[in-house]
Amino acid sequence: MKARFTDEQIITIIKEQESGEKTADVCRRHWISSATFYKYKSKYRGM
Repeated sequence: MKARFTDEQIITIIKEQESGEKTADVCRRHWISSATFYKYKSKYRGM
């Protein structure tokens, strides 16, 4: 299965949210669900 985002892209998405943007806005811009965002965040936390 081909991943939609690379690890670097996922980390960038998480940093956008951590910089103060609303989670819903970040998810909408990148066409992912909030569940997917939080799954990424739990997997890539601390990177």
